[in-house]
Amino acid sequence: MSAETPAASAGQFSRRRSQFRAWRGTRPFWAGLFVMLAGIPIAYFPYAHLQVGHLTLAMATTAGAGSLIIGVLLVVLGFSLWFQKHVRTFAGVAAILLGLVSIPVSNIGGFLIGFLLSLVGGAMAVSWAPGEPPAEAGQDDLPGRGGAPEYVAPMDPDTTILKPVLGEPNDLSGTSPANGANGRHSAG
Repeated sequence: MSAETPAASAGQFSRRRSQFRAWRGTRPFWAGLFVMLAGIPIAYFPYAHLQVGHLTLAMATTAGAGSLIIGVLLVVLGFSLWFQKHVRTFAGVAAILLGLVSIPVSNIGGFLIGFLLSLVGGAMAVSWAPGEPPAEAGQDDLPGRGGAPEYVAPMDPDTTILKPVLGEPNDLSGTSPANGANGRHSAG
């Protein structure tokens, strides 16, 4: 390739990937993913029959329906974090509480896998905040904002510290010496 060769246009894959990255950046994507992944072991292990050699190990508990409900709710909360980002605080707190409830209900919270994933995902959802939109192009043309830092005058150490004035009363209560009224509570 030479320098004169035109750059290849972005393919379908690259364009879809950049669209996905833009979509993912506007919502608590990873929190939703962790919460959804937390629901899978919590709902699966109470109904699983694990084979260890010739031994079948059934993890069925009396609260199997409770485990299924907790797992399905966690998956739904994960999807709601993706598609309704304004419910992030509620969904995060609910995911944490469901993870805590899963400890006694479903085999120690899906053998601690689902429990830990729901705690991490819920905490990420609660702490997520939407980013600021990018600045418009018209604002870059303002004078004094070309990327260079603005000039800040050096501070005089004699004026930065309040020193008491000698010979005058040092009354900082906010009362006026003329009428004795407190200036912070007066209407005029």
